[in-house]
Amino acid sequence: MTGTLYLVATPIGNLQDITFRALETLKTVDLIACEDTRHTQKLLNHYAIKNRLISYHEHNEMTRAEELAEYLRQGKSIAIVSDAGTPAICDPSFRIVEKANQIGAKVVSIPGAVAFVNGLIVSGLPTDSVFFGGFLPSKKSERIKRLEEVKEIPATLVFYETPHRIEKSLADALEILGNRKAALARELTKRHEEIIRGDLAEIFSYVSGNQIKGEIVLIFDRKSNESKRLDVNKAGTLKSRLTELESEGSERKAALKKLAKEFGLSRSEVYRRLLIE
Repeated sequence: MTGTLYLVATPIGNLQDITFRALETLKTVDLIACEDTRHTQKLLNHYAIKNRLISYHEHNEMTRAEELAEYLRQGKSIAIVSDAGTPAICDPSFRIVEKANQIGAKVVSIPGAVAFVNGLIVSGLPTDSVFFGGFLPSKKSERIKRLEEVKEIPATLVFYETPHRIEKSLADALEILGNRKAALARELTKRHEEIIRGDLAEIFSYVSGNQIKGEIVLIFDRKSNESKRLDVNKAGTLKSRLTELESEGSERKAALKKLAKEFGLSRSEVYRRLLIE
């Protein structure tokens, strides 16, 4: 008989967020395949679990999946864990699950934490219909294209993002999605957990003035008839404010950057509006 493949969810921060079933599975399987053996070893040490670890990550997934499938053919049981959260959610697992299904091995999910779900439910945004898009693309052109693809979806939009790209991604989201309601959740379940709620312009302004760290979940409200871009005329035209900043001694580049922050727009949107005003 073939063995069993267990997909075991692990904590996304707080080590107490693990189930009794997950701990029992990690104790009793023949092998634990994980993204980073050092990271998973800390979890096992915390719960005094001694078991064999083997690496299984995006760089060796193709070859390792076949090796793990052979273990399953021999009747061995394997637990797959990611560094944090649920395996296969923006983490490796697809290949081994595919192999396990092909050879007729049993595949069992051991449920637990998943970051985008936790970010969503504390955001205060609708949860009746949800689109999860994983990580936004790192290249601006691809990110813009992705946001254009999803902006009309009648569902709350959820993405992961990294600290070094968050400001650029929020600027692009504001430009493409409009100034809709949103939330930013970071360091979920950890000591410095923070949930920022508001409209996109407010969140962009907050991020622009602060150094954001940790794992980030972005949540955007669905498009509605009330969703519209900022009315820049409420604070005067961009051109008049640009003239004012330059008269105060700001160089053009610095003035444009300040304009973008003040009006909650991306710099590219500021350029565009200045050309048509």
